[in-house]
Amino acid sequence: MSNKKVTLAHGAGGKQTAELIESVFKHHFANPEFTPDDAAVLNVGTGKIAMSTDGFIVSPYKFNGGNIGKLSICGTVNDLSCMGAKPLYMTCSFILEEGFDFDELEEIVAAMEKTANEVGVRIVAGDTKVAGKGQVDKVFITTTGIGSLTEGFSTSGAFAKPGDAILVTGDVGRHGCTILLAREDLGIEADIKSDCAPLWHTVESMINTTKDIHVIRDATRGGVGTVLYEIAAESNVGIRLNSQDIPVDPAVKGVCGMLGLDPLYLANEGTMVVIAPKEQAQALLNTLKQGKYTKNAAIIGEITDEMVGKVMMTTEIGSQTLLPQPGGELLPRIC
Repeated sequence: MSNKKVTLAHGAGGKQTAELIESVFKHHFANPEFTPDDAAVLNVGTGKIAMSTDGFIVSPYKFNGGNIGKLSICGTVNDLSCMGAKPLYMTCSFILEEGFDFDELEEIVAAMEKTANEVGVRIVAGDTKVAGKGQVDKVFITTTGIGSLTEGFSTSGAFAKPGDAILVTGDVGRHGCTILLAREDLGIEADIKSDCAPLWHTVESMINTTKDIHVIRDATRGGVGTVLYEIAAESNVGIRLNSQDIPVDPAVKGVCGMLGLDPLYLANEGTMVVIAPKEQAQALLNTLKQGKYTKNAAIIGEITDEMVGKVMMTTEIGSQTLLPQPGGELLPRIC
């Protein structure tokens, strides 16, 4: 333990800033493209690229299954992956609260290093600012990523077609439930671990199975339910789910039952919604079942030309119910 703290001088651009970059960021992010210059010069090939940026202000910044550093890499990697883009390079911006522990910062940066290495993405540049005590909740991170698009592969929320099957790559609601239990004094004890994971290799394995995939979406804030409503609106279709087919961890189901929450509207950080022709669904499911993070994948419904813009659910007793359209404040707020 170093007992060193982040000071305002570490964000002033002088000697202390250089020491912070050298001792923490360069130590973990060193690679041939990493630069202290104002911008990195990168080789992205000759094809099309995808680019995404995202901010992370999750509280608490540490949770069962990860921390804000791991989350910041997973979030941008997964957004690129949903477009069929192999993540290549990332930049990151840190806003640190004065007094933040160096050891805790290094733990965050080490998690970023490990997660980035897992999918082969290089962190090549960044920025650091230090805010006064109380102006920031310990640490905020923004990441931007560039990825190389897979030739002959294209997805969009507007591509869903009646007859398509709907899959999820894992059980739903686990990240949101983890954050809720870590943040709130609810007196509930449950062994729930965030699903936070980088999913490029998951998407790559699906593309290698078939390029005939219409939609891939990362079900983060708002969860699977919100994503499905977005797709229904973009594609001008209806959606029908089978409640018995939706995978939910028993502990998540129990917590949601006690609190009156629906797992379909809780955040995920390692689960995607995939929509593909029905003829491809079983092959995709077989591929997902073999994956590191996707053993709980399932086919949960279908796209229809009825009830356009709506999401319907077939209940356990065979009745039909309309899922509520998300609106207002979604709980728990995760960022």
